[in-house]
Amino acid sequence: MEWFGATEYWTSRLVFQKGLAALYLVAFAAAALQFRALIGERGMLPVPRFVERVPARRSPSLFHLHYSDRFFAGCAWAGCAVAAALLAGADALVPLWAAMLLWLVPWALYLSIVNVGQTWYAFGWESLLLEVGFLGVFLGNDEVAPPVVVLFLLRWVLFRVEFGAGLIKMRGDECWRRLTCLDHHHETQPMPGPLSWFFHHLPKPLHRVETAANHVTQLAVPFLLFAPQPVASAAAALMIVTQLWLVLSGNFAWLNWITIVLALPAVAWPSDPPPVGDAPLWYVVVVLAVSALLLGLSHAPVRNMLSRRQVMNRSFDPLHLVNTYGAFGTVGRVRHEVVLEGTADEAPREDSDWREYEFKGKPGDPRRWPRQFAPYHLRLDWLMWFAALSPAYASPWFGGLVERLLENDPDTLRLLRRSPFPADAAPRHIRARLFRYRFTTWRELRETGACWERTYVREFLPPTRLAGSARRS
Repeated sequence: MEWFGATEYWTSRLVFQKGLAALYLVAFAAAALQFRALIGERGMLPVPRFVERVPARRSPSLFHLHYSDRFFAGCAWAGCAVAAALLAGADALVPLWAAMLLWLVPWALYLSIVNVGQTWYAFGWESLLLEVGFLGVFLGNDEVAPPVVVLFLLRWVLFRVEFGAGLIKMRGDECWRRLTCLDHHHETQPMPGPLSWFFHHLPKPLHRVETAANHVTQLAVPFLLFAPQPVASAAAALMIVTQLWLVLSGNFAWLNWITIVLALPAVAWPSDPPPVGDAPLWYVVVVLAVSALLLGLSHAPVRNMLSRRQVMNRSFDPLHLVNTYGAFGTVGRVRHEVVLEGTADEAPREDSDWREYEFKGKPGDPRRWPRQFAPYHLRLDWLMWFAALSPAYASPWFGGLVERLLENDPDTLRLLRRSPFPADAAPRHIRARLFRYRFTTWRELRETGACWERTYVREFLPPTRLAGSARRS
């Protein structure tokens, strides 16, 4: 069945599979290291409470069958182990059917996590990892050539990622149409990186060029993915370069990296593939059936892209098989940050010894330079950015965060860079204040050494303490 396989994409499949396995490893490690404070039995949004009110048909997950923190940790670390084995090439050492099952394991485990992760896992790159990971199950191993239809579907996902993001920008904030969004974006993005300050201070004409180039890459270049080679390779390479530029400009978890990985199979890499036999009939039937299913399900994201009311980052089925994507349909002009502080004083006053909690990634101390964390995802830091946009975003979990800080909960404190209180001396009160942050100028940076300047805006949460052992006053 020469029509079924594309041996010239042998290396393309290999580099794609290595990249996908590496991203699985990062995602499972983040889940294992952060879940207890976020969705654990004593977390801010506990899984047991969620599965009680949401039926399994709406959120298929192993944790509907059983949940304990130990079981969740076992699943997450098992996902790390399988991802590491795949990264090392374990799928090439087993028969085709076993390799497919091996790739199915991390997909099923991560689906189970995402479907009970609630707002902590409500990001587009979660669904994108699942959609791409599901396609990865059917790419085969060294026994067969990469299936043409699966390679096409990977390009189809990449097209929807890029073109959908381009459309949401043009339909959203007018600054994208005026080419002025990058005057603000690097300063107001969720989690700036170590180079974001420098990107922000690039000349404004260069920001216009960046924005225009982004529109070309997202609205025109995606169509070239379906052109003959070498045009398709050039289109994919341009997308990869654009994503690497975004990697340098901020921390977007693995969004940019999975887009890069997704572009790799579209590149016709120079290779000398080994000879392979015809694909087994059962494999051909399975791949074609799954491909037909996914193409049929694609009507939902296509309809969404064509709609004037286009939405970003939505899954259209509980298995996250086909989804819609997009980012930064609107860009903030002003950056606000919620700053959490605690005091040991019995009666809190404005002149009390208020000590600030430091987060790992989100801005805090104006002198502390942003760090690079992506592709690792700091979930609490990202949600704190949303909290600063509106208290409504924080209402399900912010009270739980404050309560756990008042208890000096070790799992919660591990999510932070530093607690200002020793482990055996919890604060008596916690308060939250809203500040406006802006990047300093070159002159201010030289004079003060601070990359941020912040100004107090208003109270976000008044001084709060525990009442009894579990309630807040």
